[in-house]
Amino acid sequence: MADPLLALQDAIRNNTTITYSNAAGPCASLAQATHLVLSPTTTLPKATPTRLRKPGGSTSTDPQANPSDFFGLDAVYLAWSLRDKSVGDYLPLVRENGLVVGFVSVTERKALVDWLEGKLSQHDRIVPSASDSKTPPGSPPQQRSVLSSAPGQSLGAISPTKRRYVVDNQDAEVVKRIKQNEVELSDRNTVLRGAKPNNFSNVRAMFTERLKKLKEASKAGAPPAPAPTPKIGNMFPIIIISSSPTSLITMYNVKRFFQESSFESPADAKARASSEGVTRPEDVVAIYRKRTHIDPSGQERETQDRYFVVDGVEALAKFGNDAWDRVVCVLTTGQAWQFKPYKWTEPRTLFHHVKGFYVSWANDPPNPKIKDWNVTELKIDQNRRHVDKSVLANFWKTLDTWTLANKPWLIKT
Repeated sequence: MADPLLALQDAIRNNTTITYSNAAGPCASLAQATHLVLSPTTTLPKATPTRLRKPGGSTSTDPQANPSDFFGLDAVYLAWSLRDKSVGDYLPLVRENGLVVGFVSVTERKALVDWLEGKLSQHDRIVPSASDSKTPPGSPPQQRSVLSSAPGQSLGAISPTKRRYVVDNQDAEVVKRIKQNEVELSDRNTVLRGAKPNNFSNVRAMFTERLKKLKEASKAGAPPAPAPTPKIGNMFPIIIISSSPTSLITMYNVKRFFQESSFESPADAKARASSEGVTRPEDVVAIYRKRTHIDPSGQERETQDRYFVVDGVEALAKFGNDAWDRVVCVLTTGQAWQFKPYKWTEPRTLFHHVKGFYVSWANDPPNPKIKDWNVTELKIDQNRRHVDKSVLANFWKTLDTWTLANKPWLIKT
């Protein structure tokens, strides 16, 4: 009987039409057939075991003695005839042709097809035929001749030439689709590690120079530089508002807004003060703000911070020569004349030393005058009083952050 693998390979190379037959004659499908007609003179049972050994560690070399260790002719033929089918189409078509088990896997298909079409000269899983072997059956395997090595090269460095791996485009597409649906998991280390690396070499160079000067001064016996005088801890911060008639925050309504989180129009606040017999507002208003802290023992503790509000430098002079050191905030309406009597008359310089807020209605258009000023907009809604708390909470949060970074001695802990 002709070798099934060689007969199938010759039929493929010669472009011979391979047909199917059974006891009734030619048939239309491999599932109905019992034989494969590879040529006019070669007809073989489709279940004939070939010399293509199945994976799994078997060392059998005789397909006739151990047919379960080798692929059948129909499995090899299907692997070649369905070579262009994708992974999703290959397995159902193999089952439709009658092979539920014993078919060539997708990973083995590419190398087998290349061998059948003559693209590979040898296949790792194809055992040699009896005609290829010169030794009698049952003889022990012969030792391969040792190749002579070049001078200075060890025999262990010589290895057989590896077969070049050829990527299957269909398998590559399947792997690409799988990778697109993958979700990369993150642990605590990858989450804490930022995507953009930070370089702090400039900070290190700056402090290296300072440390060098300190060491040189200590070696020379120079007295250490005096420590800066700390600010007094019980100094209360000061807020300056605008004295403009168009200002939304005046000395009439500032206490109710900052302390009770409720905005009252300047006209209504002035009318209310007049009904109470107040004809002129105070030039200094004390604001008390409740804050909640967590002490080191974990207990919640409520404190009350005090701020002073003034609307001009005359009232500010009552706090002494260092009053500007206590000013943390200036509210402005965008009019530069407000700053003429201030310590810093230029808005850009002023808002470098204090935190600035531009107060306006929520529906007012942007003011181009404050574009270059370092101020935060404080938008007040004309009708919705329930949003006053959120506006004021954002105000205190912004002011606390600035004060802690620039004048921490005014923060009570």
